Order: sequence, then structure tokens, then C-alpha cells
Amino acid sequence: MLVDDDLKARMVRWRHHFHQFPETGFNEHRTADYVASVLQLLGLEVHRGIGGTGLVASLRAGDGPGVIGLRADMDALAMAETAPDRPHASRHAGCMHGCGHDGHMAMVLGAAQLLAQRPDFDGTVRFIFQPAEEHGRGAGAMIADGLFERFPVDEIYGAHNIPGLAEGHVATRVGGIMASEDNFVIRIQGRGGHAARPHMAVDPLVVAAEIILALQTIVARSVDLGEPAVVSCTEIFSDGIRNALPSNVTIKGDTRSYSPQVQALLERRMRELCQGICSAHGAQCEVEYTHEFAPTVNWPQCVELATAAAAAVVGADQVDGDVRPMMISEDFGAFLKVVPGAFVFIGNGAVGSAGGVPLHNGAYDFNDGILPIGARYFAELVRRRLPARTAGAGT
Repeated sequence: MLVDDDLKARMVRWRHHFHQFPETGFNEHRTADYVASVLQLLGLEVHRGIGGTGLVASLRAGDGPGVIGLRADMDALAMAETAPDRPHASRHAGCMHGCGHDGHMAMVLGAAQLLAQRPDFDGTVRFIFQPAEEHGRGAGAMIADGLFERFPVDEIYGAHNIPGLAEGHVATRVGGIMASEDNFVIRIQGRGGHAARPHMAVDPLVVAAEIILALQTIVARSVDLGEPAVVSCTEIFSDGIRNALPSNVTIKGDTRSYSPQVQALLERRMRELCQGICSAHGAQCEVEYTHEFAPTVNWPQCVELATAAAAAVVGADQVDGDVRPMMISEDFGAFLKVVPGAFVFIGNGAVGSAGGVPLHNGAYDFNDGILPIGARYFAELVRRRLPARTAGAGT
């Protein structure tokens, strides 16, 4: 089913509204109000306050038992937009839709309108709008609040725009498509002293430097070469001053991987290296290691449906069913641990084009040209998985 000019204009209008009024995780009150109002105008019953600011709307056609979930994320980033001349630029200082969740919401709303105005399927569709994706908390909050007990689904599907992938191309794969994210905080306690008399101190900066370098050996020397993994130290702090060695240093960072076994290995080796290096220098340390995002692992049967639906929308030559996995993380992985489903990437535009500006960049903007593709893709998923019963079919 094609998207007419009226719906295209509506999706752009919805998307620009979301972009102008971004809200961070679990604060998406105005966003949820707007989403609910659109869904209610389509005649759907909306349930609010699921996992905080999350919401679910259901659309039923026929009497089929099948239930498909379509998910969009709602939250924005706590960062400044660096495109003040953009007509729909953020009006909330220090907050912007730098990851395209504004577009994801508009695409799922577009699919809701396509399916509501032509309900040629047999079963139920759940439109799931999730809060707090950016920090990996929203999916778990909705699940803990009884999402799948109150609104059961047989399968769930999601999508994310990807700058650098040609506009409108769709890519996915069976198995791990996005990595887990684990965060770590390493606190090193030494003994401060005068910068001119280091022999009287235990310098935690030297210890931290050794730890930072040693952590890079985990992937190089402890992880099987066939298992993707990344360890990144991203922040370092001390309580020292120019002429005084610190007593305390804190290192922060994250790790990425695709399996629980590798996650456990990264944590174990990190603790062993930190303890060993600190002990050798007479320092002490504490390692805090937390699991933020589950890996996003697509179910084979759902990827088969996703690639077929995408090919019907954009053509088989623009669909990659075996894309290389990415080390980015997505809260959608938490849903896939509970119910079958699949996640796809939709190209936002090649590098060098307007849609090629990287995610989480102050100049990023979602490409409005792919809104109809996303809406049609989600609607096609439903029609293929919940086909309408033909006249005279047996019961």
C-alpha cells in the first residue's frame, strides 16, 4: 500500500513536532500526550503510564488470534542541537532528537494510520511506544510493569535509521545485530603526596595508566578471535592538583559484546587485571561493573518475514539480509529476550548527504524522505504475518 501525499505531510508534521519538543528518558510526558492524541484520533484505545511514560494502543481486525507488536522509542538526548537555522530545531535548550527517535515514532504512527484506514489483516496489532531507550532502562521498565502480560504479543518488530547507509536501504541479519553494553567504574586508591617526592607516595595515576593499557589486552589476548568485543576507557578523574600527586583516581568506560559468555569473560578479566596491578603497586581498587543493554539478537523466523516485507516495499536489491553486526546498543534487545522478533536498519542517507550526519551529533537530523518507507514496512509486516482470511475460508 502506497503512502499518499496527505499521510506523508502528516508524518513530517508529527516528526517535526517531536523534534521541536524533545524530552529525555522517563520525562516524555508531552511526547506521550501527542502520540496518544494521534492514536486516539485514529480510533484506537490507548493505555498510558506503562513503565513510566510508555504507552500501548491496539488495533484489531477480524477474529484471528495472532498478535504483532510494533515498537517505537520516544526519548531524546541531553545534548545541544547545533543547527539553529533549522525550521524545526529543538526549542528545549540542551536537549535534541539526535538519534532519530522522532522519526521512529512518526513511522509507527504512519503504519497505524495505514492499517486503521485499511484493516486488511486478521488479528491484532499492538503499537508500543517505549520511553528511555538511550540509557537502556525503558524496555525493562515496561516489561516489569507487565507489558506482555497485559498486552501479549506473539512477535515484536522495531527499526532504527542509520546514517551512512544509503537512503531507503534496509539491512538486518539473523542472530546478534547489535551488541550488549556494560559500563564500568574503576576506583583506585593510592597515597597522595608532593609532586617532587613521589617516592613518599603511591601514585594512582601511574597505576591507572597501567590499567588502561592492560585492559586493551583483554580483547587481544583473552577473547576468541571469532567473538566480537570492545573495551573502551572513556573518562578519567583524580583529586590531584598541579604540584600534588592524587590519592584517588577514577576510570570510567564501557564494553560491548554479543554473548553472555563474553560479557562474563570481560568482567572477570577486568577485575583480575585491576586487582593484580593495584596489588603490585601497593594501591587498592574497587571495580563496579553493570549490565546496561542486552545484545539485540534477532530470531531467524522473524528475520525471514522482515526481509520479505522490506523487499516488497523497497525492492529485493535494496535489502541486505546478512548485514555485519554493529557494536552500537539498543534497548530493543530486552524485548527479544522475552518474545520472538526482529530489528532492522533503515538507511538515513549516505555519508556526505544531509542524511549522512552521524547519530548523536549536534547537526544530525532524521531524513523525512524515509518516513513513508518505514510506515509501509511496518504495515507490510502485519499484513504478511496476519493475512486477511479469504471469503469462504474454513473455520
